[in-house]
Amino acid sequence: MLLRDYRFRQGYGPEWGSGGVFGLRYHNGTLYFTLAFEAEAHFVDVRSNEEKTYDFTLVGNGPTSGGDTYNAVSAVDEFIYFGGWVHAPAVYRKDRKILFHNKYSHVHAYDTEEGSVKLLWKDSIHHETNWAGEISEILYDPAEDRLLLAREDGHANLGIYSLDRRSGKAEPLLHEPSPKGTLVHDTAFFGIGKNFREGVRKFGALDLITGKWEFFIPGESADGRPYTRPGLGAMASAYNRAFAFVRGGILAGNPFMAEEFTFYRLFDFHTFYAPFRVNAVNVGGGILTAFNAHHDAAYRPDSKDAGMGWITTNTIVGPSVLVYIAPPMVRIVGTFGARVTSVEKMDGKLLVATNSTPNTGSTEATPFDTGNRDVVILSEKALEERPPAVTFSFPLAPQCGDKKSGTGAFGGVPLDGYPEPRAIFYLSRDNRLTVYEYDLSLPPMPPVQEEFELRAGKNILDLSSFSGIVSFELEREDEKGKVRIELR
Repeated sequence: MLLRDYRFRQGYGPEWGSGGVFGLRYHNGTLYFTLAFEAEAHFVDVRSNEEKTYDFTLVGNGPTSGGDTYNAVSAVDEFIYFGGWVHAPAVYRKDRKILFHNKYSHVHAYDTEEGSVKLLWKDSIHHETNWAGEISEILYDPAEDRLLLAREDGHANLGIYSLDRRSGKAEPLLHEPSPKGTLVHDTAFFGIGKNFREGVRKFGALDLITGKWEFFIPGESADGRPYTRPGLGAMASAYNRAFAFVRGGILAGNPFMAEEFTFYRLFDFHTFYAPFRVNAVNVGGGILTAFNAHHDAAYRPDSKDAGMGWITTNTIVGPSVLVYIAPPMVRIVGTFGARVTSVEKMDGKLLVATNSTPNTGSTEATPFDTGNRDVVILSEKALEERPPAVTFSFPLAPQCGDKKSGTGAFGGVPLDGYPEPRAIFYLSRDNRLTVYEYDLSLPPMPPVQEEFELRAGKNILDLSSFSGIVSFELEREDEKGKVRIELR
């Protein structure tokens, strides 16, 4: 399999912009992934080097498009369960619209022993413009031997569902939209909210033994400053805590251990730079995931489809970064282009799926996928090697509504492994800067802060005397200013 050249150029797949390689999962000698928007599920038998593809026509007639854009996959016994959504058949109009009458949410099962695919469940509301909640997470509940499905992206049938993995019968457990979840001890935590609006509002905790729900509101930030729009991209667990990777940082904690969810500011640039449409996997006892530069965007400046506008979604502040979470450390272990769509560990290697182009808005559909997608193979040694050089450059004026919420803190830049980091501020007037120094300690510890007087023009701030993570806040807003952060 390692000799294969997994590069996918533009192919037939009517939808909004570009999909990607999603759901990478290595299980029982088989590597699975779905190529969206072409709606191709790939199954590679690593032992025989044979590859099978499936076009989702068990859902409906071809030509199909879609597949999965949230990494909804789980593995139990000899089965790989994969979910998402698919148009079957896809109907594309020349006015750049795609019809949703045939859009289905789905869960399939692939038998790695027999090499066969089975449609376990599907759902559709058969509406022209609206759709049933996509499957964005599949968790295995070992207490009840069932699958837990999270559904947030859609207009109906949202929330948490229980799916019998033998009969395919689905039952709702919670009627509040949720995109992601993770298991901690004997509890399943789910983030609840609307991702493209306000982000995570609360966490729902399902006791797998009693079946009861409890709900928890996210707490304060580690740097002591307000945060905004914590849209949820991925969740994982480690250290008996749940980790929710959101726009602007990480929410981590476990209220059942008397530790509320704390916000750790990380890569908060007041833009749509976020850990969206990517998964998080456990590697070496820690967590590996990515923060993406360009995952969802409005293609035309007058488009209102992407939720937060053209400037917000198209302000590129730096490369996408692969990050390794091993508290109290957060380390950058890789830099990539527009976005990372899926990560997985296999035979001492790290598989990283990437895409050159984002998803776009509902009036900006094309009859083909617009991105160039591939799978990059790294050695696990990347987790221990010196981190790559990274530069972030962004305007000081908020680009995603933060100004209205009153928050002025930004950054959350991990310095571990960089001997000569620095920040260069280009200001239109004199100002005072506060630097907050903290780390991802569990439970959180108070930040240390230091103030600097900056002058109009160019200011070079040496960050080598700081450690862990640093965020910044200016005393007065500077709508014409910008900052460049160099990690070397």
